[in-house]
Amino acid sequence: MPNSQRAGRTVLTLNNKTKYKTIVIVPTLNGGKTVDNLAGGLKKQSLQPDNILIIDSGSTDNTLSAVEMYGFTVYTIPQCQFNHGSTRQLGVQVSQDSDIIIFLTQDAILAERDSLRTLVDCFNDDRVGMAYGRQLPVQNASAISAHARLFNYPEKNQMRSPADITRFGIKAVFCSNSFAAYRRAALTSVGGFPENIIQNEDTFVCAKMLLEGWSVAYCANAQVYHSHDYTCIDEFKRYFDIGVFHSRNKWIMEAFGSAENEGRKYVISELKYLAASAPYAIPASLLHTLFKYLGYKFGFSIERHLPPNIKRKLSMNKAYWTSHCNKSISSIRRGTAI
Repeated sequence: MPNSQRAGRTVLTLNNKTKYKTIVIVPTLNGGKTVDNLAGGLKKQSLQPDNILIIDSGSTDNTLSAVEMYGFTVYTIPQCQFNHGSTRQLGVQVSQDSDIIIFLTQDAILAERDSLRTLVDCFNDDRVGMAYGRQLPVQNASAISAHARLFNYPEKNQMRSPADITRFGIKAVFCSNSFAAYRRAALTSVGGFPENIIQNEDTFVCAKMLLEGWSVAYCANAQVYHSHDYTCIDEFKRYFDIGVFHSRNKWIMEAFGSAENEGRKYVISELKYLAASAPYAIPASLLHTLFKYLGYKFGFSIERHLPPNIKRKLSMNKAYWTSHCNKSISSIRRGTAI
């Protein structure tokens, strides 16, 4: 059992079952079109979180008025201050009395009324520091997008412990904050989310947890609808950022292995899937694969030699490359105070 677990945690016990205090944290930016679906999924849950916190980074649409209508608690930060690590860590810091911290993205729609309960139930195993759910393709998703969800989020549950690192390799640290939950004690024991990271803050923490002795649960029965139909340019930018992440966190590959084998498995799986279900999409698939490969190589090997203005153009997370920003935080509290 991890040392931090022996320190204990504050829980409430009801009918011989552990009842955790939970919070759902959702970073938003111009998500007005998705708020109704997000809120609708949350409101129908059999497990109602004790708080729902929106961290908005400068929306210029109706996001703030929409979440205000639903009574959610809101923090606002300048858009240039958003960072995948520090923004989520802000949510962790302002919800100190929550035992389980659940993250969603603004476009993730909870698929079943028990999605949250099922995910939180993973923490009844004291070894589990993090759990993440299954992502299903949204309605009318392209065949390429649908395969991505089927490959990365299979139908069977999976538990990964430190003893499984050799067996799973780099796949051991695959996870997603589009729908994930963390035990506060475990998250604190590994230092929380990094303050400045281009993306993959979830992978970073997952790797830390496994190396510190915690287990990670993939809960296929806790489901959300969440997928994207990326263009080739989007894929280049996304994989440029993944390359930057791996380049600046080489300790992950040193501890868990290279991502190249998983990449090959993915491409082969995608081509087989498309050949059976959508052969017309194979040329687009090959083109997407090329752009992913080039984006990753640019991010991993060439980025350090590029000027900042070029990096911003190549990157999906442009705020990461902004060196000057107003660091003050203006907060708005609506609904139940944390």
